[in-house]
Amino acid sequence: MKITSLEPARCLPVPDAGFGALRTERGNLPLESVDVTADISGLIAGVEVTQGFSNPFDVTLEATYVFPLPDRAAVTAFRMEADDRVIEGVLKERAQARADYDQALREGRRAAIAEEDRPDVFTIRVGNILPGERVSVKLSMSQPLPYEDGAATFRFPLVVAPRYIPGQPIDGRPAGDGTAPDTDAVPDASRISPPVLLPGFPNPVRLSLSATVDAAGLELRELASSLHVVEEEGRTVRLRPGERLDRDFILRMSFDASTALQLDGRGTFALTVVPPPLQATRTPRDLVLLLDRSGSMGGWKMVAARRAAARIVDTLTARDRFAVLTFDSVVEPAFEGLVEASDRNRYRAVEHLARVDARGGTEMLEPLRQAIALLGERTERERVVVLVTDGQVGNEDQILEQAGGALSAMRVHAVGIDRAVNAGFLGRLAGLGAGRCELVESEDRLDAAMEQIHRRIGAPLVTDLSLKGLDVEPGTVTHLGSIFPGVPLRAYGRYREGSSVTVRGLASGAPWEEQVAGVNVDNPAVRAVWARAHLRELEDRYAMGEHDLEERIVRTSLEYGVLCRFTAYVAVDTRKVADGGPEHRVIQPVEPPSGWEPPHSPMAGGFTANAMMAAGPASTQRMRMSAPGLNAGAADQGFLGLGGTESFAGQPPMPAPSVPAGGMRGGGAFAPRPAHRLESIRPQLVAELDRLKAMPVPDLLYLADLGSRLAALAAYLGGNEELAALARELESAELPGTDAQALHDRAVEVLTALVGGPSSSPPADRGGRRGPFWKRT
Repeated sequence: MKITSLEPARCLPVPDAGFGALRTERGNLPLESVDVTADISGLIAGVEVTQGFSNPFDVTLEATYVFPLPDRAAVTAFRMEADDRVIEGVLKERAQARADYDQALREGRRAAIAEEDRPDVFTIRVGNILPGERVSVKLSMSQPLPYEDGAATFRFPLVVAPRYIPGQPIDGRPAGDGTAPDTDAVPDASRISPPVLLPGFPNPVRLSLSATVDAAGLELRELASSLHVVEEEGRTVRLRPGERLDRDFILRMSFDASTALQLDGRGTFALTVVPPPLQATRTPRDLVLLLDRSGSMGGWKMVAARRAAARIVDTLTARDRFAVLTFDSVVEPAFEGLVEASDRNRYRAVEHLARVDARGGTEMLEPLRQAIALLGERTERERVVVLVTDGQVGNEDQILEQAGGALSAMRVHAVGIDRAVNAGFLGRLAGLGAGRCELVESEDRLDAAMEQIHRRIGAPLVTDLSLKGLDVEPGTVTHLGSIFPGVPLRAYGRYREGSSVTVRGLASGAPWEEQVAGVNVDNPAVRAVWARAHLRELEDRYAMGEHDLEERIVRTSLEYGVLCRFTAYVAVDTRKVADGGPEHRVIQPVEPPSGWEPPHSPMAGGFTANAMMAAGPASTQRMRMSAPGLNAGAADQGFLGLGGTESFAGQPPMPAPSVPAGGMRGGGAFAPRPAHRLESIRPQLVAELDRLKAMPVPDLLYLADLGSRLAALAAYLGGNEELAALARELESAELPGTDAQALHDRAVEVLTALVGGPSSSPPADRGGRRGPFWKRT
């Protein structure tokens, strides 16, 4: 081999280019532009997202783009435009949509497909783009806006941050074209792990974003953007040119919400109830604080997380008990078990938190399991879990399956800290536990966010909510939860008839109710937002073991025209433009998330080390020079695959952990268990049964409390007759004349049958379908 030196003048670096980034005269990446237009009316936003693709190559191209959308957005339309032709997308069952897309490409026709991989992660593929041609795809959606303390928030994510991928790699064809291998814990990891651009890549995607705000008749006091510089023109705000797709866009609008019942005339209602002027009753708490110290939490996020955790500890009183667990690949407790929240113990906890630095991988399942164990003992206290994290994990479904049932009987609060936070997953966790999810995108907003977090951790104003007056369709009303100070109740559902609703609940143990008159509105977004929320609840139940819900999910998605994980939008041109399928395929790399800092220690991995890998030999450890979906010149174009490791935050990259077939390993994950409807709550039922058997004398107060917990679990399961009937019997334990021993024996009998009864075998594959829905073709 002969090596020839080049003159320095012939290899000058590209101005403002990142290390290892090159460019060609025609460009080298297919995604040219992203245009977001939002129309905000009250507490609902209608959004259109247009993505522009071009083909800089001499052959036909298929482009793949993995991108985020708001986790509660209802995608209701999809359109492709190319060569002066407009092709409307059709919503179909996912396998059928893929088959139609693949057939169109084989026949030489243009086609595009949009699929949901997580509530906030989507994939678009556009195939048979001709050389030099430009194609645009447009998504239309509606999304509800969270509201608290006098302000509504429009959050629009712009980048899919790398997520930690636990588990053992599995054999077979990858589910997608990303950089991480599929594992037994995250079987679709290759669909949610796009390659990442090197820092400073010189030709970013052109971003345009505007939002027009209508407070729906209320006085709009202020508009504030926390992460971007915006230009205001009346009630419209726009991003300044040159912004990159590296952090969420967050717009806060200050106005006073009002109690309202909207009826859309098509059988869907939207209810908003402003918190009443009541004083919350403070109940002693058992609280477990979980702090994520993994590699992705480095830099400002770790500083903010430590501060947030310390502020949470400061909210505790001497009547409370608490535990602090910090976690990455291992779990480290501040002290053994639950301790009294004395001044001394709170000081010890804050000292422990001050020593925490970012390192390792995000093994979230084991700390949640330990929190459940700590809070699982008999207690009359409120059981609370507070999770402080960025949520950047790929095994969301596994976590929900194995911990969701137990968490649903506790109050779970999630504090998401990141500029590109995994809001969808954290919202799902908080929703299970009837808690709240607070998102912190910068240190500047931490103090204001913590004031809200303090109130959320405190006692709710109204609990045990129910609706009367409307003839609602069973099983269609979204989770009611509780009413907290400063946070209005938001609920959606389907109804048959009625023009008003009465909201009932308990405030400080006494009955409380408020009647709300209905107002007819001509707003299709109400129906779409309800359908998305309903589908999300069904999908979470599916993830936790109820696989017989698949047909119902598909049917609901198609009936209401809202995209979900089991369906896909496909747009197919009727005109033949090529002789066959695409000759070249490229997966669009994404920006490195803002705030994910380069390392500072000499042994660190991080961006600098990865950039060196991109510029070095192809055999460099961990670097994939030819990952699926990437052409051979991927590294020369300035991007790389990060696989399933977390190496951004100043620590050596850790290999993806393994999971033995039989159970737990050191990092804290578990092999996926066969799923069944009752399986997700079986550990909690076993614990309740063991406590009942250990009681020397039946306790009527305990039996009544057990009834309330079992009622929550029965509702969580979507209605289990045996469990619900037992809950009703137990909840009447404090009535005069109750036979404590008979009721105790009845509870033991029913729980024994439930724990040992149904088989935990997975349901048989129906309809001849092959494997998980994300791999079907």
